[in-house]
Amino acid sequence: PVGALYEKDNTQLVWDAIKDPDKHVVIQTAPSVRAGIGEEFGYPIGTPVTGKMVAAIKKLGSDRVFDTDTAADLTIMEEGTEFLNRLNNGGKLPLITSCSPGWVKFCEHEFPDFLDNLSSCKSPQQMFGALIKSYYAKKNNIDPSKIFVVSVMPCTAKKYEGDRQEMEKDVDISITSRELARMIREAGVDFRSLEDAKFDDPLGEATGAGVIFGATGGVMEAALRTVYYILEGKRINELDVKPIRGTEGIKEATIKIAGIDVSVCAVSGLSNARKVLNMIKNGEKNYHFIEIMACPGGCVNGGGQPIVPARIRNKINVAAERAKAIYSEDQRATYRNSDENEFVKKFYEEFAEAPGSHIAHELLHTHYIKRDRFIDKSK
Repeated sequence: PVGALYEKDNTQLVWDAIKDPDKHVVIQTAPSVRAGIGEEFGYPIGTPVTGKMVAAIKKLGSDRVFDTDTAADLTIMEEGTEFLNRLNNGGKLPLITSCSPGWVKFCEHEFPDFLDNLSSCKSPQQMFGALIKSYYAKKNNIDPSKIFVVSVMPCTAKKYEGDRQEMEKDVDISITSRELARMIREAGVDFRSLEDAKFDDPLGEATGAGVIFGATGGVMEAALRTVYYILEGKRINELDVKPIRGTEGIKEATIKIAGIDVSVCAVSGLSNARKVLNMIKNGEKNYHFIEIMACPGGCVNGGGQPIVPARIRNKINVAAERAKAIYSEDQRATYRNSDENEFVKKFYEEFAEAPGSHIAHELLHTHYIKRDRFIDKSK
């Protein structure tokens, strides 16, 4: 799915669900979508159009429009707890992020020796779906079987992730940024003239940490913001995490946390992932925590994002321009750390007890499968 020429179009399935009076349709949007979809409607590359995007989705007829960033904050609480448990209790290190489905499948086929290093946390897309069909359904007295969860992602591989057997159809359909743009045009919505709208409560509450998931190094930075606070009781200096920002394929940093020199690495592009994992296997590198994204430049440069003509792509760094939109939203956020998200706090108080609890593991964590490196199509 990574690098696919174009996606399998699922827009009709979304239209069918919206038109079905028995369905409660919930649409979630990933942070990278707001940084890219404006290009489909004539905005310059890197223009954040969050409010217009939400307004457009509401025009399509969705019952609720929520922010995947809220689930990204939840992912950080779970993944940060997992990292601390491994760090303090002799667990398998380095911990490697698992929110990029293209990377996860690559690992299952090419580097199964590292499957125990993968975080067991579901991706924000999948955590969101699990949350909607359990906590949200219960709170709103809705039969989970009548809820239809649509995710709008910058990624073609998210379609595969949602269909993985162990995900239990938490997300019914995943569409790309391009598919959403097609739906907006089909509905005759004049995107540019829309008044800004806000995500619906309560899953519209997110922090800056949830937003930066879309940029390479963003998941790592978001996790470090919370882990550092838990261990040090104060917020991390942004200069310490600056080395893991930017669109380079391999970025490294060492950050002292509670007396430990924590070595981290942010990787984007599977060729770079192969390089780093081989260096670890050969004993050339040693890390505590690694973020890996399949797409060069991270999710903002995903395979489902608007296609930029070569004449423009050769002149500017598209991923960097889109990432600027994400970091600007982070800077403007009222709260910039996942542990400050009021919805996430309430979710644990009312439903899941605490990060890493038994309930949290049942709902928000998953497992991985060693797969044959080569697929025999005759079978």
